[in-house]
Amino acid sequence: MAEIIKKATRESFGEALCEFAETNKDVVVFDADLAAATKTSIFQKAFPDRFFDCGIAEENMIGVAAGMAASGKIPVAASFAMFATGRAFEQIRNSVAYPCLNVKIAGSHAGISTGEDGATHQCIEDIGIMRAIPNMMVLNPADHWEMKAATKAALEYDGPVYIRLGRLAIDSFNDPETYEFELGKGITLHEGNDVAVIATGLVVNEAIKAVKELEAEGISARLINIHTIKPIDRDIIIKAAKETGRIITVEEHNVIGGLADAVSEVVTAECPVKISRIGVQDCFGYSGPAWELLDLFGLTQPHIARVIREVVNEK
Repeated sequence: MAEIIKKATRESFGEALCEFAETNKDVVVFDADLAAATKTSIFQKAFPDRFFDCGIAEENMIGVAAGMAASGKIPVAASFAMFATGRAFEQIRNSVAYPCLNVKIAGSHAGISTGEDGATHQCIEDIGIMRAIPNMMVLNPADHWEMKAATKAALEYDGPVYIRLGRLAIDSFNDPETYEFELGKGITLHEGNDVAVIATGLVVNEAIKAVKELEAEGISARLINIHTIKPIDRDIIIKAAKETGRIITVEEHNVIGGLADAVSEVVTAECPVKISRIGVQDCFGYSGPAWELLDLFGLTQPHIARVIREVVNEK
């Protein structure tokens, strides 16, 4: 196993963006006066002539990025998730997704792990917002290596992509020597037949810890990492539903509109089974330390393990 790297996925994104741009001159980056926070500052330092600060004006930033895409460039537009997907929704829908332009939208500081910034900045709706837009691909990588691979894949893909970035530094769990990333394909991290745990983003690492804890207790939980929310890997979900009979979804997002709903749409159509949803239960967050908030909302190892036990014992 490779050395564990503790890094926020926003930083991994900035590094990958810069690395890809070294060999592709068409990549241009726009930011909304938040380059230090979104880590597009890494790109800005390396390629100042290809970086544009649009100020606190996400709507305008998306419009300019759309124009660049129509001119043959590969524009990346970054801001906090709350502003990138919320404030600029109309421009994303009508100027990017409708004409299917090659714009990559990066939403940083997503979820409640934004911490002390509080509920106004803790975007728990972005996956639902972006997933509902036709032509939009939605990515939510879980660690350093996955974010780097996802960023490269997104830049190579011809079409609109939303990439969710995290503020909180987390341990990597993937091994770069063996890890393989493919758009639209989930990854089975742990085999099991008692229940299937399907997780995405930052909380995948907490789900890994929970599953390993329960393995020692004799509970066999399958763990699936869904890094591509749209298009979602239907095959891996249907297989898990048929073979385990129970599914638990885990996400740092509102349980309405995000991973839970995406999985439910597949399961109800193909193989109806009971689904338990771990996530933000349709409420706003609070200002506080990130890990304390994650624990409060039941998104840490102990809480995930408890829900798995309860679901398995119901069978």
